[in-house]
Amino acid sequence: MKFSELLKGLTPYTAGEQPKNKKYIKLNTNENAYPPSPSVRGVLAAFDADALRLYPDPDASELKLTLAERYGLSPENIFTGNGSDEILGFCFPAFFDRESPPVLFPDVTYSFYPVYAALYGIPYKTPPLRADYTVDAACYSPLVSPSQGVIIANPNAPTGIALPLYGIEEILVQNRETVVIVDEAYAEFGGVTAMPLIDEYDNLLVVRTFSKAYSLAGIRCGYAVGQKPLIDALGVIKNSFNSYTLDSLTIKIAAAACRDMEYYDMINERIANIRDGAARRLRADGFTVLDSAANFLFLKKDGVCGERLFSALKERGILTRHFKGSRTSDFIRATVGTDTETEVFCGAVKEIADGILHGKG
Repeated sequence: MKFSELLKGLTPYTAGEQPKNKKYIKLNTNENAYPPSPSVRGVLAAFDADALRLYPDPDASELKLTLAERYGLSPENIFTGNGSDEILGFCFPAFFDRESPPVLFPDVTYSFYPVYAALYGIPYKTPPLRADYTVDAACYSPLVSPSQGVIIANPNAPTGIALPLYGIEEILVQNRETVVIVDEAYAEFGGVTAMPLIDEYDNLLVVRTFSKAYSLAGIRCGYAVGQKPLIDALGVIKNSFNSYTLDSLTIKIAAAACRDMEYYDMINERIANIRDGAARRLRADGFTVLDSAANFLFLKKDGVCGERLFSALKERGILTRHFKGSRTSDFIRATVGTDTETEVFCGAVKEIADGILHGKG
């Protein structure tokens, strides 16, 4: 059996573990700690199953209109897709070429970006984060690194650190002739959105998801916001791949969630407060915790192997995430859970780290 040379050269993205049982405190995939809004439950209860015999609206018009109303935009400024991952995947063939300068994204960031680049055969370069793991906007100047586009996760993952809006604008100004994609999967937890810059910068595309802040990782829905030529370009790629990327139920659920922002603002503020309290506690216990504007913490303790800490937590029934690599292997990433889950995590990670340092773990 012969397979393509492309397939042989791919190293796919590795998703966080999804356990088949309920024994774990699951802090490994940055799902929201709280359930979806009452409006979402209402949609599920009222949905007409007979409608499933029909194809969904390929334009997801109800969702686009709802998002447009929320942000004061036109529906033509909005693109929807099967999670932000699909939209990011569409961005590569829409905006980047194989025989061109590289696409730029940080050396420590969302690990799906290099996977997409490899899938489409697009060259890329990874300017390093500073020693404190912040993005250096100057590294994205064409005078420093000629490129055909930039991708910035803001807040960044897995660090959780947010680049201020003036940093995003600096990158936009430096790259007026190429597309700058700002991946805002975690912006609702404390980051600053780049959406106010869309009218001024025709090279800006902001990508968001319903998976995190809306407690809807299970439906797979995302959206992008930008000027019409960028949105139209994504539409060409989508309709060359699959016209029906969002199913009928997902469209209605996402639209309902968008209309229930009072609920989501409440739970996400609560998550941010739990996050900040946990960071203070862990720092007091001797951990290094990066400043997070997301719904997770990136932490380490000197003298403690990150992979060993990750494994010991799993043995105790707590799932976190460990990323191999020269700049990340000392760290673990932990989703911010409920008050109770966070209390258990903070106690366990301190006890394990102390045990390792004192030769007991």
